[in-house]
Amino acid sequence: MTYNKQSLKKGNIALQEEPEFEGVYGHYRITKADQIEVQKYRIAVLTCGISFCIGLGQWIFLGPTWAWVWLIPMAIGLGLALKWIHIYLRPLHKALQILWLLGCLGIAFLALTQGPEKMLTSLVNHRIWILAIGPLFASMTGLGFKEFFCFRRPEAVGLTLLVPISLLGHLSGIISTTSVMILLISAAFLLLILAIRKFGMDAASDIGDKSVFTYLENKEIAGTL
Repeated sequence: MTYNKQSLKKGNIALQEEPEFEGVYGHYRITKADQIEVQKYRIAVLTCGISFCIGLGQWIFLGPTWAWVWLIPMAIGLGLALKWIHIYLRPLHKALQILWLLGCLGIAFLALTQGPEKMLTSLVNHRIWILAIGPLFASMTGLGFKEFFCFRRPEAVGLTLLVPISLLGHLSGIISTTSVMILLISAAFLLLILAIRKFGMDAASDIGDKSVFTYLENKEIAGTL
């Protein structure tokens, strides 16, 4: 009985330490698990941004032969970020994850057919291959749009605009290869800035209104009964 009382007391203390917020559909708390998930999301975005920047830098200064390697941690970081990102609309969340998966499959197909060392060269010389990797960058654009929509960060809107402009510009042949590279470098740099700045934010800002998530989940469950 003493153990149970001590456990209950510890539970009450932990509950009191969790900040409570007033949401649209009631009160909610930001738990320790929520805070850990936010940290994992931010680390995943940072991994994606660092890999994007290093990959482009290696492509420019050392050539494209081995720069493709950085696509792996970039895709993994983006995929994990899309797993832990908080978006109220579940269909939109799922759509971004599906785009990420299609993009990963496209990269794998490109690597199998063109060879890993020639992947990036093929993207430059044969613009149609942009359609294979495009969904991955579309999901990255979605992440940037979510960050801009929620926090109005200028680097987020820059990321959201520059990625599709550069890839669609290259696919259509409207933008030169040099201009495409400049736009992609700018987008990668903005993603890195976005990731770094997020570590100074309160965890609750990334979680959002948990009462909305609860409401939507209950509504979805009620609709299936």
